[in-house]
Amino acid sequence: MLRSEIGLTFRRPRNLALLGVLAVVPLVIGVAIRAAGDGADSFVGQVAGNGLVLTFAAFFVMLPLVLPLAVGVVAGDSIAGEAGLGTLRYLLTAPAGRTRLLALKYANVVVFAVAACALVAVSALVTGLVLFPVGPVTLLSGSTIPLAEGLLRIGLVALYAAAGMAALGALALAISTLTETSIGAIATTLVLVVVAQVLQAIPQLAVIEPYLLTSWWAGFDGALRDPVATDQMGQGLLVFAAYIVVCGSIAWARFTSRDITA
Repeated sequence: MLRSEIGLTFRRPRNLALLGVLAVVPLVIGVAIRAAGDGADSFVGQVAGNGLVLTFAAFFVMLPLVLPLAVGVVAGDSIAGEAGLGTLRYLLTAPAGRTRLLALKYANVVVFAVAACALVAVSALVTGLVLFPVGPVTLLSGSTIPLAEGLLRIGLVALYAAAGMAALGALALAISTLTETSIGAIATTLVLVVVAQVLQAIPQLAVIEPYLLTSWWAGFDGALRDPVATDQMGQGLLVFAAYIVVCGSIAWARFTSRDITA
């Protein structure tokens, strides 16, 4: 069932279009930076001086909205889309049961989130290799690491970003169980993301910032320090895990008690 679900997800034209956008955005960023040719002291200049840095820049740009949009569309449609089409009843006629079906839906969302973040990393890396010179990476802390370690840091950034998107996927899945309209679930998820980022930007509301999911997405910059800021990234992963547990419990409670005969 999981293999079939994943295959269906990656065959849908809408999802393929989303993946295409994720692949193109790092290319656009790279071309824009190449055309700008800014000074070496700026972040843009650092990208122009080392193509590996483009990967980090791509995640900085895409994590606030572009990646959440892609993951939110897939996760928000997972249950609500089936309900809206009337296929949810037929899925539940299989002996898998509701809990297993919900777990499969979420596993599919996680696979898509990992694939989306990996695609961003690969696209940015290839673009950086083509457009810019590549060499040792200067981190945010000012120290320099070898090229091989820089590639490992890219993998760490992609995995951390995927964990953040998996947490968002759990939130979108919970919302998806509350409605029969996939557009409503997707829109609600994206509105919550935008609202959280607005609240995060208000200094007077700093007390709630640690509880906002979006506050921890940029925690991947801990991988750009020497040594790696494991405390910061570990806290972010704990927040992601908490969101997954809480939102997963809400989704399970709603889905297992839902009347799907209508």
